Amino acid sequence: MTAAEAMPQLNEVFPAPIKTVEPGSPAERAGVRPGDLLIRVNRQSVTDVLAYRHLLAQGRATLEISRPVERPSVLSGVLGVAQDHHRLEYDPAAPTFTFDVEWEDPGLDFEEVLFDGIKKCANKCDFCYVHQMPRGFRKSLYIMDDDYRLSFLYGSFVTLTNLTEGDINRILIENLSPLYVSVHTANQDLRQDLMKWWKLKVKDPQAVQIRGMIERLESIDLYTQIVLVPGRNDGEHLDDTVEYLSSRPNVISAAVVPIGLTGHRKNLPDVRTFTREDAQDTLARLNRWRRQFLAERGTRFVFPSDELYLLAGEPLPTEEEYEGFPMLENGVGMIRDFLTEGLPELPAALPAPRKVILGTGLLFAGSLDRAVEPLRQIGGLEIEVRPVENKTFGRVTTVAGLLTGRCFRHAVKPGEADLLIVPPTTLRYGTELMLDDTSLTELRTEFRMDVRPGGATLGELARVILDGVQSSGHQWGMSAHAVKESRGQA
Repeated sequence: MTAAEAMPQLNEVFPAPIKTVEPGSPAERAGVRPGDLLIRVNRQSVTDVLAYRHLLAQGRATLEISRPVERPSVLSGVLGVAQDHHRLEYDPAAPTFTFDVEWEDPGLDFEEVLFDGIKKCANKCDFCYVHQMPRGFRKSLYIMDDDYRLSFLYGSFVTLTNLTEGDINRILIENLSPLYVSVHTANQDLRQDLMKWWKLKVKDPQAVQIRGMIERLESIDLYTQIVLVPGRNDGEHLDDTVEYLSSRPNVISAAVVPIGLTGHRKNLPDVRTFTREDAQDTLARLNRWRRQFLAERGTRFVFPSDELYLLAGEPLPTEEEYEGFPMLENGVGMIRDFLTEGLPELPAALPAPRKVILGTGLLFAGSLDRAVEPLRQIGGLEIEVRPVENKTFGRVTTVAGLLTGRCFRHAVKPGEADLLIVPPTTLRYGTELMLDDTSLTELRTEFRMDVRPGGATLGELARVILDGVQSSGHQWGMSAHAVKESRGQA
């Protein structure tokens, strides 16, 4: 199959709203303006920004542009009262115009990277977090995305079970490498038992064969993950999976993370969390593999998540052992990365007394408390690391990133400190909104104190504490979440 054959047919149109037009670019000279729609490139419909770039890379391109029409609509906010509004719509019958580029960027930036929508998951995994979500959150959080394009663009993990033959060919033709793949187990029967894919949602029966898919994508680098369910795919099954993945030249590494549960598992299979003994056994197995791989291949290949070390009560690996933190956003090395930038030079005392509460999840509280101990020597500075129980997802959810405004309202009393610092991972991408849409401004008003996000590193956190510097740390980690958010607001 050629690249052209992998593209959608001419009659399939996915209008792509244009966000900005670069000044002086071919698009601006052609009269394109923000709000216009890209319809086709070289008479072919375009499903996403990757296909757009691929067509441009051929050297010569004709871009077809449509200007949305403004249509009145009547909305009734109060019974018996009508008000005129206007909305912009794509009209297939509306005239379009074209312009050509030759080995030159047109100068367009789009509102979204996916023009045809997010590809949905075909599975009903026993450990799916979406199925454990409480009600009442914004709808984007309930989107079960499983889109290989977001995996390539932003590093989100996909299962591959919803791929079509055309998707596979496109990945190979356009060399969409690397991809991030949720394997969980290399045992096909066990994987099906864990993931329970819907036959009607699986477009190609071969796509669910994980070994076959990994081997067919042999030219694509794969970063893999294994979500462990106690008593299911751990123990000897984990050994078998690691052995298989390490045998494939295109598998770069494997992250191992324990199952995450919430207190909202109604009508779902019974599963349990990891015990200390489970975590210790898992680390012992993985450390044997890591030593062997390092001696034979110069890489440890398999990387346990921070949560496994904390649950086992074992020390975290050194920075060197994470080999550049390739899967940081998957919870592998986040604490060590946080600690890599040490504390700045500390003053002997503050100009005025200040009490600071560092709110964090139950899992990280102990590590954070030890990390900020030197700050307690500063005169006039009182620091309390406060473990915040998750009142939204349940006490079983111990990670900091899933804390909400409700959780902090239960944990913090108004006026009891001068500054409350919350983990930056609790905030919606690019905003100061938490999962339950509580804003930091609301918390400042309610708590009668300053409320700020902390830092992505210990050094940055210290600067926020001492100087009130706004954090520039990651929010939500993956930009794929931002894509889901923008879709969910439609």
